[in-house]
Amino acid sequence: MTTTSPARPLVSALGVHKSYGHNHVLRGVDLEVSSGEVVCLIGPSGSGKTTLLRTLNHLETVDAGSIEVDGELVGYRAAGGRMYELKEAEIATQRRRTGMVFQHFNLFPHMTVLQNIVEAPIGIKRIPKAKATARAHELLTLVGLADKASAYPSALSGGQKQRVAIARALAMDPKVMLFDEPTSALDPELVGDVLAVMRNLAASGMTMIVVTHEIGFARQVADRIVFMADGVVVEDGTPAEVIDSPQHARTREFLKAVL
Repeated sequence: MTTTSPARPLVSALGVHKSYGHNHVLRGVDLEVSSGEVVCLIGPSGSGKTTLLRTLNHLETVDAGSIEVDGELVGYRAAGGRMYELKEAEIATQRRRTGMVFQHFNLFPHMTVLQNIVEAPIGIKRIPKAKATARAHELLTLVGLADKASAYPSALSGGQKQRVAIARALAMDPKVMLFDEPTSALDPELVGDVLAVMRNLAASGMTMIVVTHEIGFARQVADRIVFMADGVVVEDGTPAEVIDSPQHARTREFLKAVL
């Protein structure tokens, strides 16, 4: 009788530690995310959520532990029992697999919306301009901004900028999308359009790891919710388990304050 081994997780963080001086931000975090899974990271400010997210594409180095994406060690190579940081060009190549959407958009202000989206596919992946442009128009339609290709970021609302940022990240055809509080810098009336794009993306099967304070969104969209506090994972389960029936007092305190 043969048995099949479980599928390897697309993203794996194992025993991750990160400190800034005496501030021990991540204290041995373990996290696995399967292909097609949507995981929302919630928790109080300063709990390590954003730092963990940024380690997944080596925007932050780790002090101990390891990160793997699609079976490949991120940011380092292992040799002789030691870890050696990769060169910047190798790290940049790895980052193609992870799309990142930041809190404050990070669009190039001197470029049009279209130019912002095609810059990396043409410059980094060497995709022909015509093909990259056609894909960019598809993505602008996907995020509801088909008529904004020639606009500059200064002419867009915050919600529109964030939707362009999502399209720009998707243009690299990443294996996983990382969202760092994508709605926290938006006026309340602009949040819905961004969350709608993210819901559609989740429904399409995109692997997503989302740091968010939008508990309602997390309840609706996440396959799993990970509650972090004080640099550790306190609770990890389905939305029903973590939000409706939290097992830990720390989780209950947090939810009582935000719901």
